[in-house]
Amino acid sequence: MNENAENIIEVKDLVKKFGNFVANDHLTFEVKKGEIFGFLGANGAGKTTAIKILSGLSYPTSGDVNIAGYDVYKEREKVKKNIGYMSQRFSLYEDLTVRENIRFYGGIYGLSNKYIKEKTESLLDRLKMREIQNLLISSLPLGWKQKIAFSVAIFHDPKIVFLDEPTGGVDPITRRDFWEMIYEASHEGITVFVTTHYMDEAEYCDRVSIMDRGKIEGLDTPGALKDQFKAQNMDEVFLKIAR
Repeated sequence: MNENAENIIEVKDLVKKFGNFVANDHLTFEVKKGEIFGFLGANGAGKTTAIKILSGLSYPTSGDVNIAGYDVYKEREKVKKNIGYMSQRFSLYEDLTVRENIRFYGGIYGLSNKYIKEKTESLLDRLKMREIQNLLISSLPLGWKQKIAFSVAIFHDPKIVFLDEPTGGVDPITRRDFWEMIYEASHEGITVFVTTHYMDEAEYCDRVSIMDRGKIEGLDTPGALKDQFKAQNMDEVFLKIAR
């Protein structure tokens, strides 16, 4: 990550309430272009609520949120055009083949037929998926689904990709492979905003924010957070914050 890179996400005093319940309590942070930013916290800490707001799927109750130069209140459609999104459920259509899923999402992103065709061929080669291109998604192992879902989320070369607990329920080796794909996307200039509850994955991020009960209780590089909380690893940091 380039320390002097411009901010591509700027959040100031973000509040999201559901009735009397405060899901996001005055969140303030920024993310730099090309950064791998980890958004951590236990289940129910408010991560998914925040990611929905940042990706233009939900309105904040109050606060300023700017994504890739666009205001989430007034320019949600422009926000959506400049981002990719992948949830834990992978967002793929199980009853379509690998190739059909890729083509379908290319169409949703409004890409030309020529671009979709060329990019699909290069993607099938890069992921070594020629043999499985005509298989239904439902027949594939979880690891393959994950790789395809991530590739589809960045198919239109977005400025930012939001990954909402993308490695839930996946074995450690497949998780490591998936992180190689994240590094590659970041190297190509895509900002990666990833939520996870696996603390070892925090070590792979440039910077990490840790939420507890709707608030950000720690935000820095993994090394600096371990120093700050006098912890051996990110698990210990998390436990000290959650306590």
